Amino acid sequence: MNEPNLSTEHDVYVVGDVHGRFDLLARLLDQIDASISSNSLTDPRLVFLGDYVDRGEDSKNALAQLYALSCDFPDLVTCLLGNHEEMMLAFLRAPISNGPRWLRHGGLQTLASYGIWYDSLGGAPREDELSAAAHALSNALGPLKSWLEELPTSWKSGNLWAVHAGIDPASPMEAQSSRSLLWGHPDFISIEWTEPFWIVHGHSIVPEPKVSGRVISVDTGAYYSGRLTAAHICSTGDISFISTS
Repeated sequence: MNEPNLSTEHDVYVVGDVHGRFDLLARLLDQIDASISSNSLTDPRLVFLGDYVDRGEDSKNALAQLYALSCDFPDLVTCLLGNHEEMMLAFLRAPISNGPRWLRHGGLQTLASYGIWYDSLGGAPREDELSAAAHALSNALGPLKSWLEELPTSWKSGNLWAVHAGIDPASPMEAQSSRSLLWGHPDFISIEWTEPFWIVHGHSIVPEPKVSGRVISVDTGAYYSGRLTAAHICSTGDISFISTS
């Protein structure tokens, strides 16, 4: 089957998983600015694919930067929800039942970036300390908490869909479950879907950003590799990649 041509309404820069690497985010934004200038682009879109927090050491400033961009350029910048933001919000709603899981997957680093630490959190968390940590984080987030709660799980331009993790190929985009969008689906890569759209996603780490069929993968494991990647998708359908090094 011939692949449908990729086309978007505007040039789009789609950024993979940041995971607390504010240093790389700042560097990549400078590289994107340089690309916008060198290509003489007018009002390109900037889409972040989620997983801004956890694992890296500076989730606080990464979130603050993305929140500021979203507020300053609401028509040009879109931040999607990732599964790590979902885990953090679940922790804030029910710290005792949801906290241990989040802490095991990088929540400790996020709390530390806000200066929140209790002795038990690195081992067998005590219920009172989980509750205290959730209260402290909620206060520290301030308006960012409501912003995170309202983040979308997908974004569309032309025949391009941006999602955090993947899709269920058996379901139309309008019927995708949040679990598939945030955590992926086992059939995402292995089964072709018949709808004529393309997907750009993060979540699943690849050694190099790549295009495979109608799937564009941009999570290059920034938190440990030092490489944060953006896909530059032109309105004509041309694709190139920008990475920190």
